[in-house]
Amino acid sequence: MNEILPSAKTLQSWLEGPRFGGLPSLTAMPAPLLSFEFFPPKNDALEAQLWACIQRLAPLSPRFVSVTYGAGGTTQARTHATVTRILRETALTPAAHLTCVGATREEVDEVARGYWDAGVKHIVALRGDPPAGVSDYVPHPGGYAYAADLVAGLRRVADFEISVAAYPEVHPGAQSADHDLDNLKRKIDAGATRAITQYFFDAGTFLRFIDRAHAAGITVPIVPGIMPVSNFKQMKGFSERIGAQVPDWMGRLFEGLEEDLETRRMVAAVVAAEQVRLLQANGVDEFHFYTLNRPDLTYAIAHILGARPA
Repeated sequence: MNEILPSAKTLQSWLEGPRFGGLPSLTAMPAPLLSFEFFPPKNDALEAQLWACIQRLAPLSPRFVSVTYGAGGTTQARTHATVTRILRETALTPAAHLTCVGATREEVDEVARGYWDAGVKHIVALRGDPPAGVSDYVPHPGGYAYAADLVAGLRRVADFEISVAAYPEVHPGAQSADHDLDNLKRKIDAGATRAITQYFFDAGTFLRFIDRAHAAGITVPIVPGIMPVSNFKQMKGFSERIGAQVPDWMGRLFEGLEEDLETRRMVAAVVAAEQVRLLQANGVDEFHFYTLNRPDLTYAIAHILGARPA
């Protein structure tokens, strides 16, 4: 089961067909646990779009929602403002991204204490990307060098729930797949309570990664990251930069739809729902959706999966 091969059949036919050994019907499978990721608005004009996204998805009662952190810490203030507003004005549980880049340990600890004091108890701890225009990551001389160091520092600040990143297809900066898995193990051993993966499109890639993680002694939940694809060309270019493989069948599915937004969205919903159902059939019950602050596609996929407003 190394590759999912969609055809022109309906989603229900795919999932019940012989390719997958007759997966349970959509109505027979329980709705999975969901979480959603947003990014803070870069300017005031995008603030309304973000809050429309939050309000659209909030009724689905996700386990938590995370808010990203710009490269080099460029959105620190907006991330903090967005997270605290979610906590203040909604019933959602927010998680704040926090990175090692561009700050001393004392400055990072101060940000973490501010979150804790505001009632934010969940941190997504990341090494972080270098600032724009800088190709290689260089640790801040007075800061946390890597994510495992950041996790250990957060554990000293407060009893946070801490999520970290995992890479089923290997982080592009890792020396090897084994080195990458060792790094994940260090983050878990430092006190992380969950791992959330980079997005991927081959279910078999994730399942093999889980097997390797378990063999390495990693027992915390590893939640697959799901990227709904509404713009195939854009997604393919980004995936090449981060090392995420895009199967040929996806290109064939989106071929000729460059100017047909509605059909692209329908195809995207089917592909993502099929990916989740295949993983569910293999025992995975929790998924993290990268929304890109575009709620309708994520909402449609969640609906297909059985999620309903509380």
